[in-house]
Amino acid sequence: MGFSDHPEQQPLLFTLFLGMYLVTLLGNLFIILAIVSDQHLHTPMYFFLANLSFIDNCLTCTIVPKVLTNIQTQHQTISHTGCLLQMYFFMTMAMLDDFLLAVMAYDHYVAICLPLHYTTIMCPQKCLLLVATSWLCSNLLALSLILQMAQVSFCGSHSIPHFFCDLLPLLKLACSDTHTFQLIMFIEAALSGVVPLTCVLVSYAHIMNTILKIPSSGGKHKVFSTCGSHLTVVTLFYGTVFLVYFQPSSSYSANTGIVASVVYTMVTPMLNPFIYSLRNKDMKGALWILFGLGKHCNL
Repeated sequence: MGFSDHPEQQPLLFTLFLGMYLVTLLGNLFIILAIVSDQHLHTPMYFFLANLSFIDNCLTCTIVPKVLTNIQTQHQTISHTGCLLQMYFFMTMAMLDDFLLAVMAYDHYVAICLPLHYTTIMCPQKCLLLVATSWLCSNLLALSLILQMAQVSFCGSHSIPHFFCDLLPLLKLACSDTHTFQLIMFIEAALSGVVPLTCVLVSYAHIMNTILKIPSSGGKHKVFSTCGSHLTVVTLFYGTVFLVYFQPSSSYSANTGIVASVVYTMVTPMLNPFIYSLRNKDMKGALWILFGLGKHCNL
């Protein structure tokens, strides 16, 4: 059903979402290219950041092109198979974001709390294993939900009160029993949401304890600047995801769900490149080099 039934609002929405989409794609692409091209950024932290940028682009591409097509053509339909495919790729990328943010928090914990063992713990093989495990878990969890959703019957209205195929809006339209599905959904939400968030919180609890022991204010500021970007992204992403998914389908609000979904499917992926680059001197320097504006830049 999209965002609005008022035709005069459609051009504004199309322009707004197209602009956000292009900024997201270009911003994350520049982050990836800067990391790949600069040898100084070939470290675990930037390896995970490049993966996060790639996942954010995939997440956006799963949702926004179809939204733009619907707004432009006013033909707001999607096949049952297309709906399940969109839901599968969306959930896979969203869960990957969850796991990767937890991995990045663990990387910060090792770098700050165990600096002498950092190169041993965060070796290239360990980094690849963490990312590969994240991909595997996300795909398996998303696939299990899709297989369950494929068994759900829709015998009433087929109008989804949302701008893409998401779990809770579809469950509102189901006429078969969904109690088992909702139980599985909450279990998977705990595995892909609560467990990674707990890892983030535990990591930062140790980091804060270490920061308080640093005698110099300059050292504390450096650590805070390193972790501040990641914490900002974690707050934006988890805050909106929890608002949408940690509630029973019976209490789901379409308007609240749409607003929160716009934040984590469009706004957060668009802001990530700015959050991670504007506060990071090494990243800004790599971007200047990428754009051919000089090999060194004191920013």
